[in-house]
Amino acid sequence: MTPLLQRLLATFANAYDAAPAQVHRAPGRVNLIGEHTDYNDGFVLPCAIDYQTLVAASPRDDGLLRVVAADYGGAGDEFRVDAPIAPRADAPWANYVRGVVQMLRQRGLALQGAELAIAGDVPQGAGLSSSASLEVAVLQALNTLQGLQLDRTDIALLAQQAENQFVGCQCGIMDQLIAARGQAGHALLIDCQSLQARPVPLPPDLAVMIVHSQVSRGLVDSAYNERRQQCEAAARHYGVAALRDVDLARLQAGAGGLDPLVLRRARHIVTENRRTLDAARSLAAGDLRHLGQLMAESHASMRDDFQITVPAIDRLVDIAQAALAGEGGARMTGGGFGGCIVALMPGARVAGVRAAIEAQYRSPEGLPPRVWVCRACDGVGPVAR
Repeated sequence: MTPLLQRLLATFANAYDAAPAQVHRAPGRVNLIGEHTDYNDGFVLPCAIDYQTLVAASPRDDGLLRVVAADYGGAGDEFRVDAPIAPRADAPWANYVRGVVQMLRQRGLALQGAELAIAGDVPQGAGLSSSASLEVAVLQALNTLQGLQLDRTDIALLAQQAENQFVGCQCGIMDQLIAARGQAGHALLIDCQSLQARPVPLPPDLAVMIVHSQVSRGLVDSAYNERRQQCEAAARHYGVAALRDVDLARLQAGAGGLDPLVLRRARHIVTENRRTLDAARSLAAGDLRHLGQLMAESHASMRDDFQITVPAIDRLVDIAQAALAGEGGARMTGGGFGGCIVALMPGARVAGVRAAIEAQYRSPEGLPPRVWVCRACDGVGPVAR
């Protein structure tokens, strides 16, 4: 039994004086390439990682849902599932649980009460999607506990709706879909328009390194929504539903009259979609040199056209790329303005790249980087005890 599962079960027993009927898990994720393309109906290439949120659950028959959070000192929340649910300003973590239950209510599903405990080890504030991991795990726990018969795509869509409509972040579908549908040993090429997802095998020796810059992502929500509005303005200019439907030739030919800044935002999306499709092919073929070139182009586009990197992140990418010497690639990952980079490399390169980063990088406040080496894992599912 892992320490995380032990902590979860102890929290549940302390809160409810019993063992849970079920335990479920959902992973965090890292996006290998395809940034800010998801809400433009484009392509993304994430993989689920072996950091996760666990939810222990037992049924209640009185319409009350009680939840306790191990990661917040055993803080609790409770509300009725048969009445409208409002957000809590004093407990943001609880709104992810409340939000998914409210979306189930809006779907018209008959809900019963439950007792839940939550514990996770997905680093928070690092762009590794701890919130989607939590939403998907809670939905799967309620789905199984109450026989709601939701498939994994249903769960992802409900989780996204909770984030958009209840929590207030206008994210795309990527985070929730990879948490629900990830496959061990694979990335997932997701078409965010059709929601089709194709597993892309990772080379057996490929290491996925995530490095936290120790730069807070405090501006990401307002800037994220601003970038989304700029992309929507560009789509209106070209007369399409989303920038997914614009290629580079059309972008350049129809640029007259478009605000130059909005044009740069659109150029990132259009070129990033093409890079993501190319990267999926390179990854499947084990061509890490070409993959590295695509990741470098992606980072430059995020830096120069979409303007979502910061100097510390650029420095981290430069160090990683130099240490890789063409055997793999590195780029910023996540919403931007801090957070993490992702680097892909042969396993033999891990020690050298880690040493270079730890020796050469400090945050603006002098903090050392945090480094995780991950493996691609399965999406949401039960936990054996």
